[in-house]
Amino acid sequence: MSRHLPMPSPSKNVRRARRFSRPSPWVYLFLGVVLLASVFPFYWSFLIGSGDSYTVRDPHMSWLPGGNFWTNVDKVVNDPSVNFWRALWNSIYSSTLIAVSVVFFSTLAGWAFSKLHFRGRGRLLVMVVATMAVPMQLGVVPLYIMFSELGWTGNIGAIIIPSLTSAFGVFWMTQYLRQAVPDELIEAARVDGASSFRSFLTVGVPAARPAAAMLGLFTFVSAWNNFFWPFIVLDRQDPTLPVALSLLQSGYFVDYSVVLTGVLLATAPLLLLFVFAGKQLVSGIMAGAVKG
Repeated sequence: MSRHLPMPSPSKNVRRARRFSRPSPWVYLFLGVVLLASVFPFYWSFLIGSGDSYTVRDPHMSWLPGGNFWTNVDKVVNDPSVNFWRALWNSIYSSTLIAVSVVFFSTLAGWAFSKLHFRGRGRLLVMVVATMAVPMQLGVVPLYIMFSELGWTGNIGAIIIPSLTSAFGVFWMTQYLRQAVPDELIEAARVDGASSFRSFLTVGVPAARPAAAMLGLFTFVSAWNNFFWPFIVLDRQDPTLPVALSLLQSGYFVDYSVVLTGVLLATAPLLLLFVFAGKQLVSGIMAGAVKG
C-alpha cells in the first residue's frame, strides 16, 4: 500500500515565498549606510561651499550650511580666469560627441566581431582588447606632436578625435551582442533579402539598446571628468570644465569654499543626467535581461 506524503497547503507555500522574498532589516541597514556614505561627499562640498574662505580651517565648524553659497557661485561663474560658460559648453559638446561616436562605432564593431564570420576575427579582437593594457600616458608625447604639426593644439577637436572609438566599448558590445542576438534571427533577415548593414540596423541596433545606453552613459561621464589630456592640449582661454576649475587653485591663496562650489557646479549636470536617464537605463537593462 503506497504512502502519499502530505502536500503543503497553498497558504504555507505563499507564506514561505513571502518570507524568502522579503529583504531582512540588515539589507535595509546596509543600503542606508551605503547611501549615507555616497551622499556625504556632496554634503561636505556644499557645507564648505556655503561658507567663507575660513570655514574649512575652523575647528568649530558648524555642520549646518552657511549663507554664502550663491555668493561663491557668482564668484565661480563670473571669474574671468575660469571662463565658466565657455568651459561648460566645451564639456557638453565634447562629451556628447564622444559618447555618440563611441556607442555607434562600438556597436558596429561589436556586431562584426560577434556575428560576421571572417578570417582573423579572433586575433583582431585580441589586438583591440590588448590596447586597453597600454596606458594613455605613454602616447601623450607622440599624440601631442601629431596634433601640434596639424595645428590642432588649443582646439576642442584635439580631445574629441582621439576618443571617437573605445577598445572597451568594442569588447563590451561584442560580448553583449554575442549573447543577445541569436544567429537564427540574422539568417531569417538575410532570407528576407536584408543586407549585412540592414540586418545590423533592424536586428542588431534594437537588441543592443540596453548595452549601448550603459556604454553611452559611462562614456559621457568619463569624457566629462577627463582632465589629463585636455589640460595638456587645450588653451586656458578655451578649456573644458575640469581644466577651468583647476584654475581656481592656481593662486597663492586658495579659497576652498569657491573651489568646492565649482566642484558642485561641475557635478550637477551629471547628477541631472542620472536622475532623468536612470529610469530608462534600468528599464532597458532589465528588458534586455528578460529577452536574453
